[in-house]
Amino acid sequence: MPVDILHWSLSKFQTFILILMRVVPLLFLMPILNSRSFPGLVKVGLAFMTSLVLLPLVKIDPAHLPLDPWQFAIFLAAETMIGFILALAVNLVFAGIQFGGELVGFQMGLSVAQVIDPQSGVDSGILSQFYYFLGVLIFLAINGHHWFFRALSESFQLLAPGEIHLAPGLYQHFLHLAGNMFVIAIKMAAPVMAVLIFTQIALSILAKAVPQVNILMTSFPLTISLGFFFLGLSIELFLPYFQTLFENSGRGLGGTLLPLMQR
Repeated sequence: MPVDILHWSLSKFQTFILILMRVVPLLFLMPILNSRSFPGLVKVGLAFMTSLVLLPLVKIDPAHLPLDPWQFAIFLAAETMIGFILALAVNLVFAGIQFGGELVGFQMGLSVAQVIDPQSGVDSGILSQFYYFLGVLIFLAINGHHWFFRALSESFQLLAPGEIHLAPGLYQHFLHLAGNMFVIAIKMAAPVMAVLIFTQIALSILAKAVPQVNILMTSFPLTISLGFFFLGLSIELFLPYFQTLFENSGRGLGGTLLPLMQR
C-alpha cells in the first residue's frame, strides 16, 4: 500500500527527513551512482524511494525528536555525517582496487598512458580503470549492492538519529580501513607484479651477460606482453576474491558506526 504523504504527522515527516539525510550521501557517493554521467534526478528519485522503503522499518520514538528548528538542524547534520562515513568506508574498498590497477600499470610501463575517468572527470591509468570496472561488474553480478542496502537499514538499529558521539575509535577504525586499502591493492597486483619483477631481474642479468643487446628497447614490449598475459590468467581468481571482499565489507559496514556509539 503506497504511503499517504498528505496524512503524515509531524513526527513521521521528521523521521522521513532524518532517514533521507542518511541515505543521500551514501547513494550519491556509492560506486556507479557517483559518476558524473549518472543523471542527478535519478539519484534523487532513488534516494526518496529508498527512504520511503526504510520508513516503516525505522522505529524512532517521537518523544526523542526535537521540536526546536535549530536542534533539528543539528540532527540533520549528524545524519548527513553518518551517511558520509558509511560512503567513505565503501569507497575505500574500491579505492584499493583502483590502486592495485595503478601498481600493475606502473610496473608494466603503462603509467604514461592516461585516460579520462568518467567517474571523477580526471586522468587515471588504463589498468586502474579496468580493475575498477571489473570490480563494479562483479559487485553487481553477486548482488553486492544488497549488502550495503541491508547495512544501511541495520545502521538505524545500531545508531538511532541524534545519538552520534564522536570518539577516537572512529579515527582508529578509518586508519585500519585505509591500511586495508593497501592490502587489497597488493593482493590485486601481486600475481602480475611478481612475474614482472622476476622478468626485470632476468633482463638485468642478460644486460650484464650480453652488453650488445639493447635491453631498454627489448624490455618494453616484453614486460607489456607478459603483464597482459598473466593479467588474463589471474582474472579467474578475481571472482572468488571479490565475492569474499564485498561480502566482508558489507557485513562489516555496520561496524563503522560502533565508534560513534561510544560515550
